[in-house]
Amino acid sequence: MPGVGEREAPLLGDLMPWSVGPLGLGRAWVMGPDAASLAARWERLVGAEDEAGRAALFRPSRARTLHTSVPQLPGQATSTARLARAGGPCPAPVRVAHGPFDQQWLIPDHRLIDSARPELWRVADDRQIHVVEAAGPDPDPVLTFSALLPDGHSPAGRPGRIRPLYRRPGGQEPNLAPGLLDHLTTRLARPVTAGDFLAWTAAVAGTHPCAVPLTTDTEAWETGVALGRRVLWLHTRGAHRGERPRMPGGRRPYVRASLPARGLPDSPLRYDPDESALLLGEGRISPVPRAAWEFHAGGARVLETWFEGRTARGEPGTLEAIGPAGWPSAWTSELLELITVLALLAELRPERRALTDRLADGPGIDVAELRAVGVLPVPGAARRPASVLDHHEEGPEGQFALL
Repeated sequence: MPGVGEREAPLLGDLMPWSVGPLGLGRAWVMGPDAASLAARWERLVGAEDEAGRAALFRPSRARTLHTSVPQLPGQATSTARLARAGGPCPAPVRVAHGPFDQQWLIPDHRLIDSARPELWRVADDRQIHVVEAAGPDPDPVLTFSALLPDGHSPAGRPGRIRPLYRRPGGQEPNLAPGLLDHLTTRLARPVTAGDFLAWTAAVAGTHPCAVPLTTDTEAWETGVALGRRVLWLHTRGAHRGERPRMPGGRRPYVRASLPARGLPDSPLRYDPDESALLLGEGRISPVPRAAWEFHAGGARVLETWFEGRTARGEPGTLEAIGPAGWPSAWTSELLELITVLALLAELRPERRALTDRLADGPGIDVAELRAVGVLPVPGAARRPASVLDHHEEGPEGQFALL
């Protein structure tokens, strides 16, 4: 029987048919690495002396001006009054996934964001996992996974595709080709859940465009699902397991020299290979495995991208220029966790390669088989968002939105 590698593997875009484009912020100042700076930016905006000054700070676009009338984002209790007369405190920032491995804060106000993708917000809850399929000439890794709502962009700003695991809140209605789980259950002679499929995908997917080789070897399937669950645990920072990633004792990174309480490092992030140390100006963290330092995503070194996103300053006089006066301690904790995630993901690469090699010689399920049993092609409705009518959403100027 031909192996998986000798047959046409189905594309993720057919197996997880509903996808959404990336968020289009329209203005960079609505997102940042610390929530306090976002609140300060909002205060500066609403405190402008006149409408012209407010508009200059806001940066209008074709999609959003101070007079644009839009509904609330689902699940966010923000005002829908026009920004020209907005006041009061900043809407509470929410944590979002920024690029493949960063986590930042976003003001979840629909009036501020050109393309916020409300359909994603309707299904974002503590059961959801989002798959982000990267695009561009150097998309490695092709897939990343987030329990947080992702912005869907690469470090270079290239747009990807966001595929939620579930089409409805509460982990309801998997975003999978109709009949796929039933067919896998039959061929593997064991129950297969949406979570199992996602874990398998996390373990084996790696080409662009993203194909997902499917096996009928139950032992290989169990190996892949177990491996993929660890990949998902690391990508989502333990969001659904209650246990955050940690390096084993003796290999755990620690702060050896703290950053000053005032000011931000004015030199690039550096790595000392002899001491396995990460150098942040006067700060020092070790041990940092070389694999974590060398970890790239979208052609950029992940740790450098993360650091530059916190030390770069916007043009003076703009809202982007408002940031912390010193290095917040929370950033150090986030950096230690990121180092851990990257190091542990790098350690899984040999296991993932071995599984891929094993699949090339084993029995598999290809596109032809999925077509023969009616799983493919997927119906058009599966590529569109589900109707979610569980709650009212406030429309423009306080009216109720009809979904």
